[in-house]
Amino acid sequence: MHWGALLVDQLDFYWAASLWPRVRGLTDDEYLWEPVAGCWSVRPRADGTWQADGLGVPEPDPPPVTTIAWRLAHIAVDTLGTRARAFFGDDVPADADMFDPRLRPASLPATADDALEVLDAAYRTWRDGLAALDDEALAHPMGPRGAGYADQPLAALALHLHREVMHHGGEVGVLRDLYRAGFRAG
Repeated sequence: MHWGALLVDQLDFYWAASLWPRVRGLTDDEYLWEPVAGCWSVRPRADGTWQADGLGVPEPDPPPVTTIAWRLAHIAVDTLGTRARAFFGDDVPADADMFDPRLRPASLPATADDALEVLDAAYRTWRDGLAALDDEALAHPMGPRGAGYADQPLAALALHLHREVMHHGGEVGVLRDLYRAGFRAG
């Protein structure tokens, strides 16, 4: 049994059967739709970049409702993108770990089409990097790139990230359902 193939198959199945079909055709209106007041989203900053609300601050209790834009950025950048760069990237600073802000793009996508391109690229980079590993590599501790999880195997990170993708992908699907059904707070 090759555990890496099982991990890749798990992610591939979710991607092909659930997430990608649910985000295809996403419009800019849906992408930035705020179903309730006080949503966290992806917004333009004074310098022209787009950034996610709440970045670098403790999550409030209860956590805010988030937009599809925020959720897609979380999946594409925070969950898959920075981890893919940390473990499989070529241009990673030697002292970077998987939480290093230098691994994030300078600006998040401002449009649905751009967000889907970033999501697809992050998925493919993570998926292809994971697929290239054998069971020994998956069982090996992550080391300094794993930050506070350095002693954990890369397989544990893969399981966690795949759960995150599925969890937040499901939330994106619910938000699309609410938008399509005409839900408006008020």
